[in-house]
Amino acid sequence: MVKFSVLCCLLALALPTLAEVGWWKNAQLYQIYPRSYKDSDGDGIGDLNGITEQLPYLKEIGITATWLSPIFTSPMADFGYDVADLKDIDPIFGTMEDFEKLVARAKELDIKIILDFVPNHTSDECDWFIRSAAGEEEYKDFYVWHTGKVVNGIRQPPTNWISVFRGDMWTWNEQRQAYYLHQFHAKQPDLNYRNPQVVEAMKDVLRFWLRKGAYGFRIDAVPHVFEVSADADGNWPDEPRNEAVDDPEDYSYLQHIYTTNQPETIELVYAFRDVIEEMDLELGGDDRILLTEAYSPLDVLMQYYGNGTHNGSQIPFNFEMLANINYNSDAYHYSELIHNWLDNMPEGQVANWVFGNHDQSRIGTRLGADRIDSVNIIKSILPGIDITYQGEELGMTNVYISWEDTVDPQACQSNEDDFERLTRDPVRTPFQWNDEQNAGFSNASSTWLPVGSDYKLVNVKRERGIALSHLNIFKQLRALRDEPTLKQGDTTVTAIGPNVLAIKRSLAGQKSYIAVININDDVETIDLDSVFTSISTQLQYVVVNDKSVRRKNDFTFANSVLLLPKEAVVLSTV
Repeated sequence: MVKFSVLCCLLALALPTLAEVGWWKNAQLYQIYPRSYKDSDGDGIGDLNGITEQLPYLKEIGITATWLSPIFTSPMADFGYDVADLKDIDPIFGTMEDFEKLVARAKELDIKIILDFVPNHTSDECDWFIRSAAGEEEYKDFYVWHTGKVVNGIRQPPTNWISVFRGDMWTWNEQRQAYYLHQFHAKQPDLNYRNPQVVEAMKDVLRFWLRKGAYGFRIDAVPHVFEVSADADGNWPDEPRNEAVDDPEDYSYLQHIYTTNQPETIELVYAFRDVIEEMDLELGGDDRILLTEAYSPLDVLMQYYGNGTHNGSQIPFNFEMLANINYNSDAYHYSELIHNWLDNMPEGQVANWVFGNHDQSRIGTRLGADRIDSVNIIKSILPGIDITYQGEELGMTNVYISWEDTVDPQACQSNEDDFERLTRDPVRTPFQWNDEQNAGFSNASSTWLPVGSDYKLVNVKRERGIALSHLNIFKQLRALRDEPTLKQGDTTVTAIGPNVLAIKRSLAGQKSYIAVININDDVETIDLDSVFTSISTQLQYVVVNDKSVRRKNDFTFANSVLLLPKEAVVLSTV
């Protein structure tokens, strides 16, 4: 870990003028996992009508747009990420009419709906794959096929590639008499993007949902879309070993230099952005956007924004904090990771901040329940787009789910000794609305995953009534983001020793705002005069968490700000 001094941690970042800022550039985005948000029909699984019913809650907490994990027709081998019909709604979630009602209600509330788009693969029950397996001329090259190789008279897969979900990345199809590639589950065959017909078919899927009223897409698992080109004989190279891993079934057993982050991937993102801009012209109104999911090296991620000739994703997810911050991280580490993004981001682009999603352990579990407000303050005070996974505003934590009750295929394809490292079920449990049956999520006798045992204490209804609850602090922070300084102001980020992170936002003619976060358990007294220029002698508390003895609107001197253990506050100049 690089430890920056106070001086070298300072950063001044000028943002565009207000006239240049589109709706998404300071947006509060919110991820909904539909199976777990709200069940309207009593089957124990969340659905579209449940989301529609609870849209006023999103308005209450200041959400600009919400993206929905997949809602399309699927056999649910990977809970919707195995899409069988890319242009229809799965009956578990409702109907196309229900989707249209959701979009209409969201429009009334000025909330934009963004859909998950899964380009890497379809379900093996998709009509395209069925036709490809049958060898139909139009579809035979829609997927990646190979007859394999014969070694000592035994047919084997063409490469040693290992699936993200463990085991061979190749599965034999008896009808086609060939192996098909699947970077994930065997029921998720990879599309062949070296076939221009596939590219056009997927572009048409984007157009379909944009015309239905979606305002953009979160593009799933982008780094996996391309593999290295086959050689002149149609063969691919084996991937090298990762000597640090001994389990030959584990995805990490190999270094994935031929199956992820290929250069063509970036070009495909640019091609999808062309569709977005084409549909902006056709449909008019506010911008449509692309969000891209890629756990990739920083220099690769920065290419997702565009290359000066082509526009790319407006929001390449910034997983720097999500992937690297841990319970023991100090303020230098936080500062370093914030700078990693801001210092490398191409000129004119917009930052985004992600600490949680449906694939990663919840903030309160990963970093500690007493740091939940700190994380929400960091995300809110930094420039650009704040992205929240459902329940993080309440402080929901992981729910223990036994091996017997585990349903996540990533874990189910492992074993009883290893599943907890791989399972994503604990972060996907039902949203906690109130202290009634099933936390108000469903009136069913049981739910698809169990409700957290703490639901009587951690729920929307209860937290609305507690002044310094996680929910109410989240709402205060969201209101603060409407201030001109936070929309347009310069940003300075610094670690003040190992325990304290400070972030200053400033704009000429406006109040400055300073977030000060005590990450650890020591009592700290901070001299902000020695860290930041152009601040007033006195500062006023604007947001405090429940660790603070101060209250909103109290005053303190800039040269002696007292911070109790895990205290996180936002101050303003006066």
